[in-house]
Amino acid sequence: MAATRYVIINADDFGQAPGINRGIEQAHERGVVTSASLMVRWPHAIDAARYALDHPELSVGLHVDLGEWYVRDGEWKPLYLVVADDDERSLDAELTKQITEFVRLVGRAPSHIDSHQHVHLKEPLRSIVISTGSELGVPVRMCNPTVVYEGGFYGQLAEGEPFPDGISFNNLYRILDELDDGVTEVACHPGDATCAGPYAAERFDELQVLCDTRLPALLEAAGIMRCNFNTLPT
Repeated sequence: MAATRYVIINADDFGQAPGINRGIEQAHERGVVTSASLMVRWPHAIDAARYALDHPELSVGLHVDLGEWYVRDGEWKPLYLVVADDDERSLDAELTKQITEFVRLVGRAPSHIDSHQHVHLKEPLRSIVISTGSELGVPVRMCNPTVVYEGGFYGQLAEGEPFPDGISFNNLYRILDELDDGVTEVACHPGDATCAGPYAAERFDELQVLCDTRLPALLEAAGIMRCNFNTLPT
């Protein structure tokens, strides 16, 4: 029987830090990750791009990077900002700049487009990214009907509180077991034990789950086929 359920397990933040790079690479080689999203503004994007060139079975897209926010004392605060999220001209220019850098590093267009902390879902960037994705002929996360997005494998709640149950083996298995027919992208954020920052410990916990040796057999038994953005079923 032909598979009717397909999953892309996509690791965000590729290139942001050495520990994140190593975590994604391990989760691809030893685990179930099939795709990654590259942050081109960071120095370690060079190493991530080299890995992608050596591992063509890992689809690599652009993780649009306009800043990062974190919660302190119940309030969201910027860790860094690239451009204002309401300046259409600057957003358009920055997206073009990041795509150009992606092509320079990887030697081809991105296989898909998404963004750090989902900033592309807010206008005016949403329309700019959708138009760019259409021009490139690639899916845009949560803006393309052919690939459903699943973000439930995550170790924090909406206001930044830790949520270890979100990145447990049982939760990932539940997510996979309940996939609908068609293609679903399951996002993840693995990293090794050297990672720092607000989501550091969770990255390592994710890595352990993504490399759990039970997962491939469970996917096969459920009739779920892994694919990536370069091998979408037609």
